[in-house]
Amino acid sequence: MRATDLPQVRALELFARVSESAFDSLVQAAYLQTFPAQLELIAEGDTADFLYVVVDGCVELFAKSNGRESTIGTVHPGGTFILAAVLKDAVYLMSARTAQKSRILLIPSEDVRTAFESDEAFARSIVVELARCYRTAIKEHKDIKLRTAVERLANRLLRYHQDQGARGNVELPYDKRLIASMLGMTPENLSRAFNTLKPYGVDVQGSCVSLSDISSLTRLAKPNPLIDDRDT
Repeated sequence: MRATDLPQVRALELFARVSESAFDSLVQAAYLQTFPAQLELIAEGDTADFLYVVVDGCVELFAKSNGRESTIGTVHPGGTFILAAVLKDAVYLMSARTAQKSRILLIPSEDVRTAFESDEAFARSIVVELARCYRTAIKEHKDIKLRTAVERLANRLLRYHQDQGARGNVELPYDKRLIASMLGMTPENLSRAFNTLKPYGVDVQGSCVSLSDISSLTRLAKPNPLIDDRDT
């Protein structure tokens, strides 16, 4: 890894409170690489040889069974995958591929386990990251279990709207296949859900979505901070 990359890596929340000696040992054998979009990085069932930390871009976590495939989640800058497998020295339960061009830090799993056992600050950072991942998974599970497909889409559009400055329109951050899978739908169901939202001021033109009646859409969506707020 180049010396010029170290400050950016050090600034990530996972490493912010780690001692200098532990950080140096972690990055000594690590790789910071840039990957193109739609490249599969790991496959479920493989041994967890590395901890992956997203520095730039976005990674999709997904799984397959009986000819079906579903998105489990997405990982954004500062996030890790798949930490539990690394700590347990177990196989990956999910696969991962880049959703867009991404820069990713690869840390050998053995080095992560050694630092976890020897550095208290790093161990605390790991526990916080695991807690964040767990709470995110619970929120996504509640979203799927407690809402209809239309309600899930409405809430996701409101989240994108807020993230993008609340200007009355949304640029979909992913292709519709990925958004459908994230929301537990087929692409056909996603298209029908968008049509259902037309009376609520939602107009779709390619990847651009116009939201002309936020109040009406919000009344339909009924956002819940215990599902939708990233800080809860």
